[in-house]
Amino acid sequence: MSIQVGDRVPDGTLGEFIETATETCAIGPNNFQVADLTKGKTIAVFAVPGAFTPTCSAKHLPGYVELNEQLKAKGVDEIWCVAVNDPFVMGAWGRDQGVNGRVRMLADGSGTWTRQLGLELDLTAKGLGVRSQRYSALIVDGVVKQLNVEQGGQFEISDAQTLLGQLG
Repeated sequence: MSIQVGDRVPDGTLGEFIETATETCAIGPNNFQVADLTKGKTIAVFAVPGAFTPTCSAKHLPGYVELNEQLKAKGVDEIWCVAVNDPFVMGAWGRDQGVNGRVRMLADGSGTWTRQLGLELDLTAKGLGVRSQRYSALIVDGVVKQLNVEQGGQFEISDAQTLLGQLG
């Protein structure tokens, strides 16, 4: 059973590669709790089967980078890209794509949070292990308000333009 609109997202730990040290974050991988990150915020989250993969790199991530300002103008506090990859890979992919802080590149390294959401995708037969389904969601104060889960390798409803249109 996967998460549905109206459900509270489960807490979990996501990793982010921090490029510049601050008082609260060291350079390198830092872990964050989903409950803390979503509290009192509106989050546009999209998940991809893997960093550096063709559709994810050519269309999915770039769409959210390009529409960053429009999403924020509609009340989105943060945009997250989640993948079952490690924080080093997510950080490198973000640098490669020129994200520059417009999208948080969050790693669910072991797929634990993805599994809790019920949105895992078993690609073991293709040598890729268990990954995330491709989806987008709007999370407001920890509750799912919109959810767009792609079917069978499609890229039709989890794009940035669709989520932007759902913001009204």
